[in-house]
Amino acid sequence: MADLKERIKEAVSLIKSRTKIKPEIGIILGTGLGALADEIETEETVSYSEIPSFPASTVIGHAGRLVLGKIGGKVVVAMQGRFHYYEGYSLEEITFPVRVMRALGAETFIVSNAAGGMNPQFETGDLMIITDHINLMGVNPLIGVNDERLGPRFPDMSQSYDRKFISLAEEVAREEKIRVQKGVYVAVPGPNLETAAEYRFLRLIGADAVGMSTVPEVIVAVQAGMRVLGISCITDKCLPDALKPANIKAIFKVAGEAEPKLTRLVSKTIGRM
Repeated sequence: MADLKERIKEAVSLIKSRTKIKPEIGIILGTGLGALADEIETEETVSYSEIPSFPASTVIGHAGRLVLGKIGGKVVVAMQGRFHYYEGYSLEEITFPVRVMRALGAETFIVSNAAGGMNPQFETGDLMIITDHINLMGVNPLIGVNDERLGPRFPDMSQSYDRKFISLAEEVAREEKIRVQKGVYVAVPGPNLETAAEYRFLRLIGADAVGMSTVPEVIVAVQAGMRVLGISCITDKCLPDALKPANIKAIFKVAGEAEPKLTRLVSKTIGRM
């Protein structure tokens, strides 16, 4: 494969040939949460298939396009759909768009996902502001030769999720009367959902919500020097002693119903960043 830095350059060149705007904020919209892109005053839309080295999203609910424009008075670049490890992509491929966003000029990274709630205080449809994460994917996007031009070999992860952004999102939620939780997100490889014993273990080690994404992208964003805000939509309750069979259609339905809240929370928060 070509040098990572060169591949980033090629992707950026294609995007810049389509628009002259310089994004301040990069956004990844997860499963069933792509409607925020509709709130963007769009200047340009680019299909992933047109961008060199971009993978193609294979998951239902992921539109597979890059949207560039303004929201909340800020210039943004938003991924409407993301890539997952379980789709067969390497973590370098999964996190490549984050590096492209950074190279385009984005200094802030906002990421959303759909997640199972293991904290018994959470309700289906709640939004959880991510305060920290646990990586149980068994892999790391920084393994391999490190290019110091892209970030340090050993990035510090002690404050991966920006504390000021967390406080700001909480403040906006209070003002907008949006119910939010705060908690720790754990990433697993998937694609199967967890057993009752696994949920019990994940809760025991300190996780409040579980999903199959986000952590690789956040690791790369932190390495690249970006400030991060993460939000999970709790699409189902994963309580090991009251576990019911998962209904994927119901999970997508909950994510869709939560979209207006997430859109309002993120857009209002962006406006005050």
